[in-house]
Amino acid sequence: MTFTEQDFRRSAAQIRQQIGDFQPEVFLILGSGLGFLAEELDNPTVIPYEEIDHFPTSTAPGHKGRLVFGMLEEKSVCVMQGRVHFYEGYSLQEVTYGVRVARLLGAKRMIVTNACGCVREDWEPGSLMLISDHIKLCLESPLRGENLALFGDRFPDMSTVYTPALAEIARRKADELGIALKEGVYMFFPGPQYETPAEVRAARVLGADAVGMSTVPEAIVARHCGMEVLGLSLLTNMAAGILNQPLSEAEVLENAALAKDRFSRLVRGCLQEM
Repeated sequence: MTFTEQDFRRSAAQIRQQIGDFQPEVFLILGSGLGFLAEELDNPTVIPYEEIDHFPTSTAPGHKGRLVFGMLEEKSVCVMQGRVHFYEGYSLQEVTYGVRVARLLGAKRMIVTNACGCVREDWEPGSLMLISDHIKLCLESPLRGENLALFGDRFPDMSTVYTPALAEIARRKADELGIALKEGVYMFFPGPQYETPAEVRAARVLGADAVGMSTVPEAIVARHCGMEVLGLSLLTNMAAGILNQPLSEAEVLENAALAKDRFSRLVRGCLQEM
């Protein structure tokens, strides 16, 4: 589906009717099992996705599917409590729709999070990873189709998708809080099937440290919009073929719950410095 500038403006206007003059500084996308952070906002305004024109609804388990506006660490934030994925049947333009709407509402920075598979055999499930870069071999692009100059150039530079200054804030806050923070490359796979052992080996050869089914489309569109981006992954499981056991969604959600405190403290710490 192709969206027009008017579509994005209409969605932003509908949201404005409910949030008034509130202007989010930071757009926060919460991945599988990480939606709890939206419950920690002060004076929240909650808008289900289905109440916004053109906004796709979330069908993945662990994703509530609503926007939450409020204050967190004295920063005005717009939280996407549950994302939508390519594997749910949406186009990448639909998957990233919320990023452009958040930009129209005033957000200049994005913190994008995910739960993903660990490719590195010397790392452990439950680790947090700062995304330094990504790999996307999936042919589809969220920028395919007519370019909307309102948001950015036809051929945006992707040399630094993940903003170095925000990455440095994350490193420093993790150190101050005593939180071990890995750093690596995230590789996007469209899903919904988990990667095969051969695909994981290929990802490792290509330089990936983690694999997952989200984040990259949103990060591309955010950079196209001129937003600064901080990417954080929770390594919820070892990727296929590393351990002699099948992958499961239950393991993902279980490890996400165990990392709840560390994840919340790190994101809050980063917001304090933004």
